[in-house]
Amino acid sequence: MGRIPRIVILGAGYGGIVTAIRLQKELNYNEADVTLVNKHDYHYITTHLHMPAAGTDKPDNARVDITKLIDEYKIDFIKSTVTQIKLDEQKVIMEDSTISYDYLVIGLGGEPETFGIPGLQEYAMNIRSINSVRLIREHIEYQFAKFKREPHRLDYLTFVVGGAGFTGIEFIGELADRIPKLCSEFDVDPSHVHIYNVEAAPTALPGFDPELVEYAMKVLEDKGITFKIATAIQECTPNGVVLATGEEIKSSTVIWTGGIRGNHMLAEAGLETMRGRVVVDPYLRTKEYDNVYVVGDCSIVMNPEGRPYPPTAQIATQQGQICSHNLVASIRNAPLKEFQFQNKGVVASLGKGEAIGVVGKYKLKGGTAAMMKKLVDMRYLFIIGGIPLVLKKGRF
Repeated sequence: MGRIPRIVILGAGYGGIVTAIRLQKELNYNEADVTLVNKHDYHYITTHLHMPAAGTDKPDNARVDITKLIDEYKIDFIKSTVTQIKLDEQKVIMEDSTISYDYLVIGLGGEPETFGIPGLQEYAMNIRSINSVRLIREHIEYQFAKFKREPHRLDYLTFVVGGAGFTGIEFIGELADRIPKLCSEFDVDPSHVHIYNVEAAPTALPGFDPELVEYAMKVLEDKGITFKIATAIQECTPNGVVLATGEEIKSSTVIWTGGIRGNHMLAEAGLETMRGRVVVDPYLRTKEYDNVYVVGDCSIVMNPEGRPYPPTAQIATQQGQICSHNLVASIRNAPLKEFQFQNKGVVASLGKGEAIGVVGKYKLKGGTAAMMKKLVDMRYLFIIGGIPLVLKKGRF
């Protein structure tokens, strides 16, 4: 290349922002021209969104301004929405401009996976962004206000959460904590409020340690949650949900946390996808183009048993670290590093002061696990923003 190579990063999620931050540390002056494209001017901490969605924290605590994380002398930031990726032409089309690249990192994030269930797209809400959680929070408060005017409408105070994975479980824990305060604020009898968690799999938190799952369900049941496990949602309607058993739950609030798929633009760009996600090579590149990397929810990395790792913040963060290394290595004609996921442990919050987790060979529950959850959050803040960001945001 006769000119400085151009790296374009699409998306400032976990994988994209960590790639950008590491590049600005590892690249020498004038070694590459790096551009980060994101539709918002902030990075949001997805693993924290269940709290503002339930109303137990402010949405702003889950967001960090991108300009506070990157050095704008080293990384150009473009606030825009990507509309098309032209891989053969090495161009990205945005809503207001076009950008060319030599190396591309796709970290555009996922989209809700409805599994073809009728009505979910139209009538259910999703915990996917700062704006979506604001909507959920305001919607929940509005249901309590409406109930005071129409006290016969118990569907206003019936909440259905589809999916008992991490997001669903963490959200219902926070929502159960919030309900007593809402009942007090709106002068509503708590016995009128019902929260259902519906999961098609035979267990909540599939893949998690059974002993800890049992503990989590007991904690949440004691908070008033009704579980319907091994029960699929057959249809979502304007009036609630119909279950595969034929039972109908009348509800004005259905929140779907039952899975995500990759971004539709990857398949539209001509890449081979599975549920919108790309199986990457050991270096996180697509099999079709060795100058195109895919990280986060858009990528599939296989575990040693040949099954995909679940798309988590932990894996996306580690991908960002390896992706940045391999971009620098490509520019310097140095050897690339293979991506190997290192599981640092998993922790699921169950509301204030309660959580479950597995760290190494240790099972954690209760207050110990809740403290570990805070440490995990702080570690990520340190990775992207150092001690100043930990001091600013570390309170959650």
